[in-house]
Amino acid sequence: MLANRRKSERRLCKRIAKIQWGTGNLPRDCTITDISNGGVKVIAEFVEIPPQFTIVFGPDHSRKCRLAWRIGCEFGAEFVD
Repeated sequence: MLANRRKSERRLCKRIAKIQWGTGNLPRDCTITDISNGGVKVIAEFVEIPPQFTIVFGPDHSRKCRLAWRIGCEFGAEFVD
């Protein structure tokens, strides 16, 4: 059985968000599939995911993230702010 290494409990959700990185790059759409105090699990239909990026949940809510893992179009990110 796999051990749960999360520091906080995750909550399932299906929320549209955007991923932003670098200057001059347009935000890219993604879907948040679960979220915790420490990070998110995301589905994104694009290939390039940089090691550091920002997830924009809405006009006044965003979080800086670090890529933790990736399998195909799903990836996990740790909040770093």
